[in-house]
Amino acid sequence: MTILSNGHLWKHSEFIENKNFSFDKKKILSSLSVKEIDDAFSCISNWEGYSPTPLLELNKLANELNLNKIFYKDESKRFDLKSFKALGGAYAVEKVSKGNKDIVVATATAGNHGRSVAWGARRLGLRCKIFISEHVTNARGKAMADLGADVIKVEGNYENSLIECIKQSTQNNWQIVQDVAWKDYMIVPKYTMAGYTVMMKEIINQIKPKKISHIVLQAGVGGMAAAMIAGIARYLENIPKIIIVEPDSAACVMESIKTGKIEKIDIERESLMGGMSCGEVSLVPWEILKNSVRYCISLPDDDIAKTMKLLANAGFGDDKIIAGENSAPGVISLITSCEDVKIKEKIQLNKESNVLLIGCEGDTDAEMYQKLINQ
Repeated sequence: MTILSNGHLWKHSEFIENKNFSFDKKKILSSLSVKEIDDAFSCISNWEGYSPTPLLELNKLANELNLNKIFYKDESKRFDLKSFKALGGAYAVEKVSKGNKDIVVATATAGNHGRSVAWGARRLGLRCKIFISEHVTNARGKAMADLGADVIKVEGNYENSLIECIKQSTQNNWQIVQDVAWKDYMIVPKYTMAGYTVMMKEIINQIKPKKISHIVLQAGVGGMAAAMIAGIARYLENIPKIIIVEPDSAACVMESIKTGKIEKIDIERESLMGGMSCGEVSLVPWEILKNSVRYCISLPDDDIAKTMKLLANAGFGDDKIIAGENSAPGVISLITSCEDVKIKEKIQLNKESNVLLIGCEGDTDAEMYQKLINQ
């Protein structure tokens, strides 16, 4: 029996095409410049312990879906933080500190960004305050505390933790290092995005001479997705078809693409894809995403655990991959797109296609990871 022939129906909730699609490299690189991208790589590639994360091939899945190649960027190997977020928050800390050992950095987080900020602060000998909501697991909170951060739990959701972070930071003159932009707070989120572009630089070096035809990007507030698109504009000559995947309970990019303006989503239930469960696109990423994204797809939580287990057991390729709950959506959206004949034809997935997926995290919450893969 093959991977996809066991009668399981892989699900997506909605698929749309961006009616305002226009990939304008010059415009994209006016939001995140070539210099900002190059400076980030120059800095991060000189950090102690830096090495490119693996680019794996999901050859078994490619054969079943009748695609040429499926590449999987495995960010579970990123430093000791097991997430692409290690590139962003820590780089932003370095940029804002400017060698000043007396500043205190602060952030609100659902987990991975906070670990990156805490790790970046520890690297530079800085004090760090992390604000988390009541929905963040104790294991994630402990991981940040173990990096030397003071972790403050706030009643309510992520937005509540961000409000408290801003309030206390303003009162105490702490430097906020957030990956979300708002009016009058645009520079630091650009630092985090610049850090994320290191992934695309590595991918270009790893994938040569093959051309990427499609790239699937997870979106929460949109920072990683927009950064990867800026990386495409910086490094690639050909423009792959860009597909955004989100939880159906928090598809803020999709809803914004539909109307051409930022739409806020009221999240009625928290998704298992916790790092992607965001109600509003960040301002800086939106300027990149609104025209350069070709397609959007939203998913229920139904197939997350199954996909994580298949990755762990080398079900999609030759490698056993530790993939967290936010890594699975790229794989699921590709499978559902290929199983839906109309979508497959629309986005031109065929035997010539080379698809890039981002495995954005490993078992950043080891207890939750084990629970999900053992269901």
